[in-house]
Amino acid sequence: MQKSSVAKWMMASAVLSVAAASLQASAYKLPEQSVRSMALSAAYVAGTVGADTNYYNPANMGWMDEGHWVEGALTVIHLPSIEFTGTVDSVAGTPLPADSQSKTEDFLVPTFHYVGPKFGNWRFGVSAVAPGGLSKRWRDQPQRSTAEEFTLSIIEVNPAFSYTFNDQWSMGGGVRVVYTDGTVRAYGVDNLGNFLYAENLEGDSFDFGYNLALSYRPQKETVLSVTYRSNVDLTVEGTAKGGFSISKGGVTAQPWFDTDADVSVPLPATLAVAAAHDFGRVKLEVVYERTYWSEYEKLDFNFDDPNVDALFGTPVDKDWDDTNTFRVGLTWHVDSKWDMMFGYGWDETPIPEKTLAFELPDSDAQIFSVGAMIQISKQLEAGFGLLYDSKKKRSVSSPPNENGIDGTFDKGGAYLATVGMGYRF
Repeated sequence: MQKSSVAKWMMASAVLSVAAASLQASAYKLPEQSVRSMALSAAYVAGTVGADTNYYNPANMGWMDEGHWVEGALTVIHLPSIEFTGTVDSVAGTPLPADSQSKTEDFLVPTFHYVGPKFGNWRFGVSAVAPGGLSKRWRDQPQRSTAEEFTLSIIEVNPAFSYTFNDQWSMGGGVRVVYTDGTVRAYGVDNLGNFLYAENLEGDSFDFGYNLALSYRPQKETVLSVTYRSNVDLTVEGTAKGGFSISKGGVTAQPWFDTDADVSVPLPATLAVAAAHDFGRVKLEVVYERTYWSEYEKLDFNFDDPNVDALFGTPVDKDWDDTNTFRVGLTWHVDSKWDMMFGYGWDETPIPEKTLAFELPDSDAQIFSVGAMIQISKQLEAGFGLLYDSKKKRSVSSPPNENGIDGTFDKGGAYLATVGMGYRF
């Protein structure tokens, strides 16, 4: 593994791992930002019914009943250990045993949604969500050399509007205000355990994008929708501190450094096409998502210190792929108070075998979910959602893997539980 790629992997791959976590791609994504979305495996675009409509499909806000709608939820996320069995090439190119498992991770994620009253054909709302904020930490070498810790938080505030033309057509859109904050650490040693480098990177940024939505209702029971979330370039800026005892290209590295650093990585655009139909006691929704991860071609980290940049500043190929996700959600209206919800999804990973690395050892996934809502009164409702993200076992060979990884990643995945309440007034 070449040292020139280590620093770039640390900060920017952390950003991307949680960007993927938050945006509509695989890689521990969190598109589920409400009770209903969690219970339906995010098959919740055309058939939105609560204050979370502002986030998932603002075009539908105009068809909601009059008044103020407020909804809040709290999600607990558990990430089990990922197990790796195999080898990793040393700096000299010799395969070294690298059996290890990542540490388990637990997170608490709050969300908030609001839809205001109608103003003629217009309606406005706002959502505050945490579409990312995950972490990956490895216990052993050589994993620690690039992924000792990746911790990143992403908070998105999404004010949005709808304009309703008539009972059949409505459109909407909004502004994505995205804040990212990350801490990333790595610690490298040679084959004999001698110190090579230690790095601690911290950075944050505010970045902006937009979202659009269009809904068509040919009849009261059927809604067809298209939504689009724009690409957001995460322009993370921060500091890099550490030390190293290597040289490259005639440049002798100073023992310790403290320098400004920055990187720009794409949070890719996502297109969702959805159809929902209410059969009376049962409502069914199907969603197709296309996430344009091919925007992420190279990773180019920049350091203000020229010596540090000479060592760690070489661009690294990523060559991620566009991905497809298919979702199905079913809502069963048990009676006037209770709704039961079930969901299933199939999710592709954007990461090709040749650029897979330990900071984000992702794979294709199946998603299973269940939940319920109870109407406590005319104004108040409450519910829960449970979701399991099952990651497929993935084998990697070197070559073609450019990071020298040859082995199998197993287990991992994610368990999520959400509780929440909604209120109308």
